[in-house]
Amino acid sequence: MLLKTKLNSQFDSVVTHVRDTSKLVDCSGAAVVIIQNDAIIVEEYWGKQTKADGASPVQEDTQFHVASVRKSYIGFAMAYAVEKGDINSVDDLVSSYLPELDVNVLAHTTLRHLLTHTHGLTNKEGELEREFPPGQSWAYRGIGIDMLTQIVKKTTGKTVAAILEEQVFIPLKFKETGWYGESNEKLVEVIRKPLDRSWYTSESTDGDKMNMYVSARELAQWGLFHLKQGKMEGKQVVSSDVLSLATSLQSPDTINPDLPQNGFLWFVKDLPARKSEIGEQVPRGSYQILGYTGVTLLVIPQHNIVAVRAFNSFGSPEGFDYLSDVRAFGDYIMQCL
Repeated sequence: MLLKTKLNSQFDSVVTHVRDTSKLVDCSGAAVVIIQNDAIIVEEYWGKQTKADGASPVQEDTQFHVASVRKSYIGFAMAYAVEKGDINSVDDLVSSYLPELDVNVLAHTTLRHLLTHTHGLTNKEGELEREFPPGQSWAYRGIGIDMLTQIVKKTTGKTVAAILEEQVFIPLKFKETGWYGESNEKLVEVIRKPLDRSWYTSESTDGDKMNMYVSARELAQWGLFHLKQGKMEGKQVVSSDVLSLATSLQSPDTINPDLPQNGFLWFVKDLPARKSEIGEQVPRGSYQILGYTGVTLLVIPQHNIVAVRAFNSFGSPEGFDYLSDVRAFGDYIMQCL
C-alpha cells in the first residue's frame, strides 16, 4: 500500500520525546511514524537492530517485537468472527465455547469480559482460578487472551494468523507483519533481562503467541486501516462493522469508571478515567494499544492521525513510569496540532 509522504517539522517535539524515551529504556534502536490525512508526515529510524558489533541499522523494513500490540490483531479476529456470525454475541458465556474448562470457575464469564480484561480469571500453577467476580474489576491477565485465540479457532475453523492473512495482510500487501517461529535478519533482537519470566519464544505461527514482529510503517498502516474503517485506496477491504466493533467501547458498565476502558482489547478513550493509558489531552473516540516492548499504536480519529513508536527493549528499567511516558506520547502529539 502506497502513501504520500509529506514530511514536515510540525511534530518535532514528538520525535524528541520518543528519542528521549529510547535513551531511558534499554534499547539499541527505535522508530517513530505518524500519518495524518492519508500522508506520512513523520518517519524516522535510528540505532541498530541489536547491540552486537556490526549490527544492521534500524530502517523502514525493520520488524519490531510488538508484544501485547498483537492483541489488536486478536481483537480483529474476534470482531470478524462476530460480524460473520461464527460467534453469536460478545455476551455469550465463555463456557459455551470452552466446555472443557471448569464451568464453576467460569460461571457468568462472557466473551465481553475476556475482551475487556474484566473476566477476573488467572492461571495459578496451571490451575484456573478466580481473582474477582466477572465484570466487577479489571486485571491484565494472559489467560483471557489464550481463551480468545482458542475460541477464534473453534468457531471459525481458522487460526488468528490465517484470518489476518486472508482478510488483511494479502489484500493490503503487508510483507513486514507476522508471527515468526525463528529469527531472520529483518527482526530486531529483543533486549531484556535474562531472568525476565514474562519473556518466552514460540515456534507457533498461528497468531496465538507473543512472537509477532511488525515494521513501524506497517503498524501505522494497520492503524490507518482501522481509522478508515477498512476502506483502503477506494476499496472496502473488510466490512466497516468489524473495525467499528473492535474499536468502540465494550467494557461492562459494572466496573469502576476510573478503570481502563476497552474495545476488542484496544484501549479506548471514552469518559475520563484515572487509570487510562491514553494521554489526558487525547480526545474522546481515540484508541491505543501498547506492548511490553514500549511499541505503541495510537489512533486519533478526530484529527485523522495514526502514530507509532517502536523500541526493541522488553520491560522498563527500575523507576521508569512507562504509563506516564506513553500518556505523554499522545499528549505531545496533541500539543503539536
